[in-house]
Amino acid sequence: MHFSIPETESRSSDSGAQYLAYNIHVNGVLHCRVRYSQLLGLHEQLKKEYGNNVVPAFPPKKLFTLTPAEVEQRREQLEKYMQAVRQDPVLGASETFNSFLRHSQQETQQIPTEEVQLEVFLSNGQKVKVSILTSDQTEDVLEAVTSKLDLPEDLIGYFSLYLIKDTSDGSFSFVRKLQEFELPYVSLTSLRSRENKIILRKSYWDSSYDEDVMENRVGLNLLYAQAVSDVERGWVQVTKEQHRQLKSLQEKVSKKEFIQLAQTLKYYGYIKFEPCITDFPEKGCHVIVSAGNNELNFQVKLPNEQMKEGSFKVTRMRCWRVTSSMPFSNGSGSPNETEVRLELAFEYLMSKDRLQWITISSPQAIMMSICLQSMVDELMVKKSGGSIKKLLRKRQSYLRRSDSQQAVKSPPLLDSPDSSREPIVKLSSKLSSVSDLCLSLIAQSKLSSVCD
Repeated sequence: MHFSIPETESRSSDSGAQYLAYNIHVNGVLHCRVRYSQLLGLHEQLKKEYGNNVVPAFPPKKLFTLTPAEVEQRREQLEKYMQAVRQDPVLGASETFNSFLRHSQQETQQIPTEEVQLEVFLSNGQKVKVSILTSDQTEDVLEAVTSKLDLPEDLIGYFSLYLIKDTSDGSFSFVRKLQEFELPYVSLTSLRSRENKIILRKSYWDSSYDEDVMENRVGLNLLYAQAVSDVERGWVQVTKEQHRQLKSLQEKVSKKEFIQLAQTLKYYGYIKFEPCITDFPEKGCHVIVSAGNNELNFQVKLPNEQMKEGSFKVTRMRCWRVTSSMPFSNGSGSPNETEVRLELAFEYLMSKDRLQWITISSPQAIMMSICLQSMVDELMVKKSGGSIKKLLRKRQSYLRRSDSQQAVKSPPLLDSPDSSREPIVKLSSKLSSVSDLCLSLIAQSKLSSVCD
């Protein structure tokens, strides 16, 4: 995710004393507001659990009142500190760090812990109402929803919760995948918009895993609802004959056969993003990006109105990064969130000896980055002979263990599936933001390395 501290804010405590607060933003949206002392407390706790050699340096205390220049310097230092912690595969996934962000989010939004009803949508528009606590984290809410649906526990990891926004054409766009450091109810409530919703969708890319899910009646229904929805929205490309066959299967309620036919269609299982801008093949081209099948697919409209389509395999990406330009305050005390510009750039092996950077400018750049990282994770697990089912449950178990001190790690090396397929090139493990306005953190830019 995209973490930043773009500004400070002067506030008053209950006693009337003035103090400086730091606004932590995720994807350009305020996540929480914290004091220096709170961040220092987090730092001390991390040091206690993981040691001085693991935890990055923290901006020192000052004996006297800070000058404006020192205030800005501390803000920058704290931002870099938060980035470094989140980027670290152990610290960033630790319960200490994530619980700090969750508690701070709840405190900032001033939402007390109480039982509430939360609506989570399925792909067909059906609502699932669950009773949760406002302080329940993402995994708690996911388990509550899947339990209400009677989905077996060993299939929970195949699904995730996504924050979406309804669009004017009756469809929706993905805002982000809900993360372990946030409280879904608080995240949704803080947006104060009826257009935003939480939806349950499958969280894997390889359609062969559909077989695991379809063995269960509830899993089959969820996959069927998603497949029908994606076809109806035009996210899956179908010919007239294929559409006729799908319609016939739908009328017969032949769910498994419908999914099996859909699996053969172009863009099945892809996530489609809103129209955006790319510099490939020419600067300023309008493009529709879709993620799936271990690739980013481009449908590009050239300046001469000609349409071109091409795909970029994740196995040929050397590295990628997300950068942002965060505007300064517009006078109202906070940046104009609509002005935040996000870009995803990836270095691609165009031919044997030629690498080229390709850039996408989109508000959904971080979601694209998350998709790329999860594709890499899946490839590494599959080629190492591991079980995605075990990995997903192990990851969930790790996130819920407060005493754990090791993150789930993918194998560091991955062999290519076979010599006839494209080689898997090394992914950089150190990617940095180049924004001169705001140093940004993308948790997913800390990539595992794979090589052929």
